[in-house]
Amino acid sequence: MAELVNVNGTIVERAKAFVSVFDHGFMFGEGVYETIRTYNRQPFLFDRHMCRLRASAKQINLPCPYTDESVLSRIVATMEAAVKSGEAYIRLLLTRGEGDITYDPRACTTPSLMIIVKPHLSIPPKIEENGVMVSLSTVMRNHPDSVNPAIKSNNLLNNALAMQQAFKNGAYEALMCNYKGDLVECAQSNFFIVQDGIAVTPPPRDGLLEGVTRNFIFEVGSEIGVQVHEASLRRGDLNSATEAFLSSTTREIVPIVKIDQLTIGTGQPGPVTIALLLGLRKKAQALTQP
Repeated sequence: MAELVNVNGTIVERAKAFVSVFDHGFMFGEGVYETIRTYNRQPFLFDRHMCRLRASAKQINLPCPYTDESVLSRIVATMEAAVKSGEAYIRLLLTRGEGDITYDPRACTTPSLMIIVKPHLSIPPKIEENGVMVSLSTVMRNHPDSVNPAIKSNNLLNNALAMQQAFKNGAYEALMCNYKGDLVECAQSNFFIVQDGIAVTPPPRDGLLEGVTRNFIFEVGSEIGVQVHEASLRRGDLNSATEAFLSSTTREIVPIVKIDQLTIGTGQPGPVTIALLLGLRKKAQALTQP
């Protein structure tokens, strides 16, 4: 089935899903969002996503008057209408709501809550088997004192510009650096390399969004005996990496075999990446069994 959208409690078809042009989420990008997927038709790590949504909203002084239970109820209702079987993709958007053309948040009395639901599409097997190429972007990740990357904001122009470059380069993703030139994350995912059998990802202090899946990988690694550490990554670290991968809610773990013209390791998905992917799936299934 096509997407269905829950707009402030009313489920409508995509073609009928509207918000006012005076909604500050549209006008100024004042909003936050989360992307959630299901396993066994259960919204996975829902509580963690809601915790991050509230943290993002707090950083832009956006009230979230909805309880977790009420949001989950809307998600389930929309999912049951949109996706009769199989797994679902869920995008949750909270905006400041409709108001006058002013930066004064008091002009908006009621936040808007939108939930988009459609069937979840798994990564093609050939990507998991062969890995992908990502491109190092010249678009710098936002400085934390500008629009902090820790805010999962609806204002995604920074990410969009980086992905435009990646698409031109024929890449699957855009790898971005912070203002110091350190590697931090991809435009749509978190970034890991493997050195000496240890999976390494940049720490939040380097200016990135802590992905829910990124953090879940630390738990998976602990359970399956793979060390997962945080450390700042420089471009030179790519030369010593034996593996690399990206992580996100909808894509789980995707092996990276090339970064522009640089081949990572053997040029094939490595054992640490594969072990973490299989471990993630096993743990996700176990946590969502009816």
